[in-house]
Amino acid sequence: MVEPAPIALDALLIGSLSPIDDRGTLSGIDKRPALGPVHLGTTGFAGDHQGDLKRHGGPDKAVHHYPRDHYQTWVDEIGSVARLQQPGAFGENISALGLTESDVAIGDRFRLGEALLEVSQGRQPCWKLNRRFDLPDMARRVQQTGRTGWYYRVIETGMVSPDDRMQRVERRHPEWTVARLWHYLYVDTLNREALSAIADLAILPPNWRDYAAKRLRTRAVEDWSRRLDGEAPASTPDGAVDGRDRSLPNG
Repeated sequence: MVEPAPIALDALLIGSLSPIDDRGTLSGIDKRPALGPVHLGTTGFAGDHQGDLKRHGGPDKAVHHYPRDHYQTWVDEIGSVARLQQPGAFGENISALGLTESDVAIGDRFRLGEALLEVSQGRQPCWKLNRRFDLPDMARRVQQTGRTGWYYRVIETGMVSPDDRMQRVERRHPEWTVARLWHYLYVDTLNREALSAIADLAILPPNWRDYAAKRLRTRAVEDWSRRLDGEAPASTPDGAVDGRDRSLPNG
């Protein structure tokens, strides 16, 4: 199989910490273009920061890639907001045209400058996108559309420049595109066969495999309200979260 031509970067971005809400919550989502080479280590680019290291950053979320291909679609849907006038609107480290969630699979490896990157997982959007876009449901929109972007882990560290090109050099699980993984996590959420396959997909980070295993065990889907809305989910009198019946069918 002949791999596609190398992909040019639209921008290489890094961000320092700044408040994202009136409570002073710190976030590194406001990323700016790097003007020269940056060292990429196992946990991310030098000078790039995350405010919540429990949920962001780390080896399996070292680099965030968001397709510039989606920007015009967002403009069509929410208007020509200032955030969408330049790369970095979604807090991405890599902005590029020509790769989307349907093109990229878990385990795909890309050479970028001196570094070697491996697609590790899709992005699970959180409430900080609501603040960034000043839209109360922006995180939900990102999740519902599947236009989430994805993360890389760093297999080989090294210097990366904004004018470097990404070249895919290996495909380990081409059947598991980011789009397909998203479909079973957020659309066909209780598909037993798919959940079993996800739980057994060793290249996925443990927490993603745990989602699948827990759904199989409990016959229910985890609640996303706090992640997406930034508030604790309300419980109904019978203990079900937000009133949705997510039980697996019998049999």
